Amino acid sequence: MVAMPAVLREFGRRFFDRPYLLLTLTSLFWAGNLVLGRLVAGHVPPVALAFVRWSGSFVLLIGFAIPHLKRDWPAIRGSLGRLSILALTGVGLYNTMAYWGLQYTEALNALLIQSTGPLLIGVWSAVLFRDMMTKAQFAGVLVSLCGVAVIVTRGDVAALGHIRFNAGDVCILAAMVVYALYSAMLRLKPAMHWLSFLTATVGLGALFLLPALAVEIALGGRISFDGATLAAAAYVAVFPSTLAYLFFIRGVELIGANRAGPFFHLMPLFGAVLAILLLGERPQLFHAVGFALVLAGVAVAARSRRPAPAIAPEP
Repeated sequence: MVAMPAVLREFGRRFFDRPYLLLTLTSLFWAGNLVLGRLVAGHVPPVALAFVRWSGSFVLLIGFAIPHLKRDWPAIRGSLGRLSILALTGVGLYNTMAYWGLQYTEALNALLIQSTGPLLIGVWSAVLFRDMMTKAQFAGVLVSLCGVAVIVTRGDVAALGHIRFNAGDVCILAAMVVYALYSAMLRLKPAMHWLSFLTATVGLGALFLLPALAVEIALGGRISFDGATLAAAAYVAVFPSTLAYLFFIRGVELIGANRAGPFFHLMPLFGAVLAILLLGERPQLFHAVGFALVLAGVAVAARSRRPAPAIAPEP
């Protein structure tokens, strides 16, 4: 029994040193969030869902983070501007805009738009830090994007020409632009414990949502507190928020934003798997072809030899 804490610490160290595993789990949790966001559209207002997500995540984190927050308080106070920008882009704006857009668009459109993530991250990395995508990264993005197209069009790529975009699609695209900015800026993460960073940005993001939540309530937005709502709140607070953001932040820290970006293309793959498992959809040949292309593209991009950019190390 005495050795158990040491065993757990060693497991945690090994687990958090595996960026590809962390980023794969991140995409799985975010795929579930996308499916759930579409399912509860019209049942839970978008700002309320985002606020429940992040306030719930903050409650989960704060008990573990207090010792680290006390130790890192000088760094938090000195980096409040940077933390606020990261919280506003990655926590407050992105999720609220995505949930709002999911009320007005189809899942097919949302999956296609989410797939622009790697390219948008590459653009922001180039604009802000002159960090250009390598040929391997760009080729990997294009290959995996082809796989996404095969999956979401069910093997009929000509169907892309019949897709109609609306205000919800524009909102989700804007949300992806914001989240790509957050992803590129993660290299500016202040030197502090990961719990301090995550708790601070989650807490600030929830605070930034309060004015928008007040407006939504004033305009008549209400939450129905039933079993489905409570289950949705529990999922969004734990998996796509607390765990996925922790894994994504660590993954970007280890391999850089450009190499982490192609893992966004795993989201449609996992979305299709969830549809097969939960909605009874039968596996088809196009699933296998799309999965193979996505995985091949991610593998090519992730194997780029360019080292990850230097950022603040984990204490």
